[in-house]
Amino acid sequence: MDNGDIDEFDHRILRSLAQDGRLTVQGLSEAVGLSPSPVARRLARLENQGFIKGYTALIDEVRLGFGVSVFVSVKLDRQVDDALAKFEVAIGEMPEVVDCWLMTGNRDYLLRVVTRDMGEFEQFLTAKLTRLGPVAGIESSIPLRRVKAGTARTP
Repeated sequence: MDNGDIDEFDHRILRSLAQDGRLTVQGLSEAVGLSPSPVARRLARLENQGFIKGYTALIDEVRLGFGVSVFVSVKLDRQVDDALAKFEVAIGEMPEVVDCWLMTGNRDYLLRVVTRDMGEFEQFLTAKLTRLGPVAGIESSIPLRRVKAGTARTP
């Protein structure tokens, strides 16, 4: 989608919502410098055109007891549509996999796996991930700390 369809006020709305998704139309109005009615219309248009995909809360995984994040690179034995689809369906059913990207380069997928501890990660790795038919290789990296976090890049 071409972002030429939005102007500076739309950008302000998006930036404000990226910082606080719970802003009311009145709060957005004050933040962007427009009255509530045009803000409500712009907000509805941004949602309808897919610039705003939805609203969510940022959950602290560590506070919930999920203290281990591991980035896992996966290489499939073949890069054909059937193998990719089979892998993606299986990954979609694994709650431990929080994020999954199809990649370029020497690995096919990059996963962010979140577990309670290393024992649970090992169980996920040995009982689930390595047993998927198309998986040919796995490489895990454990992050030491998050340096920067964001939800979306906004103009």
